[in-house]
Amino acid sequence: MDQGTAGGSFAPIDTGIALTDISCRVGSIQLASPVMPASGTAGHGAELGAFGDLGTLGAVVVKSLLPRPWEGNPPVRVHQTPAGMINSVGLQGPGIDAWRRDHLPDLIKAGAAIVVSIWGRSVDEYEEAATMVASLPPEVIAVEVNISCPNTEKGNELFAHSVDATASVIAATAATGRPRWAKLSPNAGGLLTAVAGAALKAGAEAVTVANTYFGLSVDPITRRPRLGNGAGGVSGAAIHPLAVRAVAEVHAAHPTAPIVAAGGVTGVDDVIEFALVGASAVQVGTANFADPRVCFRLTRGTQEWCAKQGVERFADLIGTADLSPVERRK
Repeated sequence: MDQGTAGGSFAPIDTGIALTDISCRVGSIQLASPVMPASGTAGHGAELGAFGDLGTLGAVVVKSLLPRPWEGNPPVRVHQTPAGMINSVGLQGPGIDAWRRDHLPDLIKAGAAIVVSIWGRSVDEYEEAATMVASLPPEVIAVEVNISCPNTEKGNELFAHSVDATASVIAATAATGRPRWAKLSPNAGGLLTAVAGAALKAGAEAVTVANTYFGLSVDPITRRPRLGNGAGGVSGAAIHPLAVRAVAEVHAAHPTAPIVAAGGVTGVDDVIEFALVGASAVQVGTANFADPRVCFRLTRGTQEWCAKQGVERFADLIGTADLSPVERRK
């Protein structure tokens, strides 16, 4: 395991190998690193500054914000599973104005490249959120539009489960004046690639693949769900192979589209694997709860892995996996 110096930053080591350029491009944005914390997995983001230099990460994706404060779901909100966790936090947040006043300054001071995540319960709420973030300072480099949310105008069906609803939300958020990443739901099943296409056609520069998988955990003693809201979203190492396949499918359907991968990243191999199947960058979620240094560790580890493998640029890995089936022996 890497040993950190004071403040959580890492001292350079002499491997005798030229260091790889791990900068990457997501649409029109150049990022210092392909590694970033996923929305809602690191507080409001600035907290990670106690463990390393936020400026060395690709970005900090903040907790999803509604135009106004939102209480979220009743406790219990999080339960550990054998290879990750199940959660139903319910997108609790202070609202955009309070976040701008109370939390944005700390992220700017820390030198972070900031990606604001917005959500809504209707197309109009997404549009309102987009208008509110339009006036944020230039340190906010992009907006992740979380469409894995229930549409209260359509019987609480997730926006990300409908091609038309996805297109409507992305079109409605053009007022951000910034590149938009559409955060998709893996629970869209066979519609996933079509939903990705709808988001891109409507104006998203990139897609984030993907959010948590639907799940349920029941206590055998109480015979009740372990989460206060009942069902929840499963994340962590258990979903990584599922997320890899989802990224591969979206890349195959939209080979020129920038993809930000998310799902079960815990080690350097997971970062590389996502790149090989088409991801330009990677978000780290559940692993932050176990190790708040993980994004810094993976940033350094990715650079060292590439250097040892003779990879001059991280970007050269993207989409290079050979996914053709092995021929059967005759």
